[in-house]
Amino acid sequence: MNQPWHMPRRRFLRGLGTIVALPMLESLCPPVRALAAGTSGPAATAIPKRVAWIYVPNGKNMADWTPSVVGEGYDLPMILEPLKAHQQDFNVITGLAHEQANGLGDGGGDHARASAAYLTGCHPRKTAGADIKAGISVDQIAANKIGDQTRLASLELSCDGGQRAGSCDSGYSCAYQFNLAWKSETQPINPEVDPRQVFERMFGGGATSETIEARAKRELYSKSVLDFVLEDTRSLNARLGAGDRRKLDEYLSAIRDLEHRIAQSEKFQIKTPPPGQVAPNPKQDINYEQHIRLMYDMMVLAFQTDSTRIASFIVAHDGSNRPYPFIGIPDGHHDLSHHRNEEAKKVKLAQINRWHTTQFAYFLDRLKSIPEGDGTLLDHCLIHYGSGISDGNQHLHENLPVLLAGGGGGAITTGRHVNVGDKVPMTNLYRSMLEVMDVPTEKIGDSTGTLDRIFRPLV
Repeated sequence: MNQPWHMPRRRFLRGLGTIVALPMLESLCPPVRALAAGTSGPAATAIPKRVAWIYVPNGKNMADWTPSVVGEGYDLPMILEPLKAHQQDFNVITGLAHEQANGLGDGGGDHARASAAYLTGCHPRKTAGADIKAGISVDQIAANKIGDQTRLASLELSCDGGQRAGSCDSGYSCAYQFNLAWKSETQPINPEVDPRQVFERMFGGGATSETIEARAKRELYSKSVLDFVLEDTRSLNARLGAGDRRKLDEYLSAIRDLEHRIAQSEKFQIKTPPPGQVAPNPKQDINYEQHIRLMYDMMVLAFQTDSTRIASFIVAHDGSNRPYPFIGIPDGHHDLSHHRNEEAKKVKLAQINRWHTTQFAYFLDRLKSIPEGDGTLLDHCLIHYGSGISDGNQHLHENLPVLLAGGGGGAITTGRHVNVGDKVPMTNLYRSMLEVMDVPTEKIGDSTGTLDRIFRPLV
């Protein structure tokens, strides 16, 4: 009997200026299984865990977000209904707060503080100049520890290409509102907004003349990155089992489809309008959904191929006044969040909140559709979804709307509504999330401990 053909977990298809990382294929690595409660040993840890933070702006209409029952078996409120198929794949968490997003004597600027404090747990310095200061963000704490294990240390995404300097909110620099990730207390990391640039970062061979040549050929002859790795693909296929050949074909088809969708958006020059502006035609309005889903697909591919294990996605900056005419709401999002308890405005706000949840459901669909080990890609992720504001009408930074999706490699029991108490620092949850990622940390921003009650011990 022939010995199994093994090679390192992260294998690449290579061609002219092109690198295509492969998903987990059983033919290429020792047998692995998903981590179940009480499982330990090499096989239990063979599948990497991934973590992502997804930010949506302006808070929620909390009455339509918060389940009425704590524990299991709760009914999904209106905003969360699009997640019905995934109710057993996430927890709703209430009681978390970001105290450092409050004024603390600095007056207005809650939208800037909401996003600046969200991953840092630090109160940002009030300035519109170059002397910005917040704190290192939780994703970058993780990237500093485990980022060298993957091709990309971390991935930062956004659908808003707004200002990166100058004043945006009551004397706060725009850098605070348009960035989530902070490499240091004075250095935010600008997220990538263009899906094409994200694609090139993931599949390009690097900033070399060969990579530039390959991209020029693809654009000139309408070729795919896959056309440049055909020889490697054929060689690999000859050595795979039937199940892995099917899995590889599905993965390569997903890449080709993603390329096509990016090309279509570029062909018709469908660009997301600037924040707060109405798109000049209906096609551009519809493109916002396309833009969001392209970015979600980028994260899926990055996690599937272990190109990175850490990502953040600011879907729209806090304070965004984007209208939503494609769902029948021409009003600005930020304007509606200041509803002054007018029922008609609260209904519209909830509809916008629900639309964003629908896009998040698409992301979970994609993660759950990809088999990995004895489970799915979602089983090995921790996906944090939420906002730095709860009630936008009052700019509240307590009882924040938070979902935590995925199994974290067996570290979390999902399908619950968990109330953790009153004004518990969000950073306590982050510390526990990093422990699951094997990045134990003594302090993140204003953390006072960990939030282990949501997680079960990894033994």
